[in-house]
Amino acid sequence: MADQISPTREGFIEADGHRIHWEYFGDGNREAVCLLNGLAMSTKAWYSFLPLLQPEFDVLLYDYLGQGESSAPDEPYSITRIAAYLTMVMDALRIERIHSMGISYGGFVAIEHARQFHHRLHTLTLSGIILSREELFEMYEALSLRFYRLGPDCFGLYTHYLYEKIFGEPFVRKIGRDTLEPMRQRFEDRYKNSIHCLIRLTEAQEEYFGELDSRMAGYRAVTTPTLIMPGEQDRAIPLWAQKKMLDVFPNSRWLTIPECGHVAYLEQPALFFGTLKAFMRSKTLDFEGPA
Repeated sequence: MADQISPTREGFIEADGHRIHWEYFGDGNREAVCLLNGLAMSTKAWYSFLPLLQPEFDVLLYDYLGQGESSAPDEPYSITRIAAYLTMVMDALRIERIHSMGISYGGFVAIEHARQFHHRLHTLTLSGIILSREELFEMYEALSLRFYRLGPDCFGLYTHYLYEKIFGEPFVRKIGRDTLEPMRQRFEDRYKNSIHCLIRLTEAQEEYFGELDSRMAGYRAVTTPTLIMPGEQDRAIPLWAQKKMLDVFPNSRWLTIPECGHVAYLEQPALFFGTLKAFMRSKTLDFEGPA
């Protein structure tokens, strides 16, 4: 199914001396949702989920630096700038407002985009992310960078650890280890010769967390309806840490997706995207989820 999907329009914007790749699915007559990539994703990773959103919503996708068809320089990246690229793409496509959905690393981008451009949003949906300084998360980030910098041999070991951590127990039991291993191997093969991209994207989180205190007033000023929708078995970002965002965003609602881990959209796609559509349709926190 995914290999039969192609964007209605696609192209690049030029920003900061780099090329940022974008794709648009739809005719422009419907409201658009932007699905923001996780750390090791690209636009094509979303293709199989697009039928769960269309034709009710158009879909906008773009690759960050170091992803997909965008530039992949070995130099410092900035989540602030990656978030700003989204608005540049919107301007190029003449889109006034979008629904923004960020899961995992995409949540960092979504939050930072909301801080800068919340007037360009219909709704904001976050999953598997934090907006607070947490010692255990910073330790995990440092461990990830250590594995990356040790090179391809150690990178393979790291991918085993990563894939054992991000999924919920029901999902792993359902698909089986024989299915999980090829998924892990594709991740390793995709990045073993471009580990610098993962390093630069991970390092960019240092700016995000380092500026939290100075930017907190800006985050608290985001009055966009915000849905915080984690997987109830998320071991990568514990629920108690994610729940702190309810105290930051003044117009927010908490709703967990049962029996799944960090990548809730992949483990429970019908429920995740069904709930997302109900929220985007309503544009308020007082909505009923899918039947």
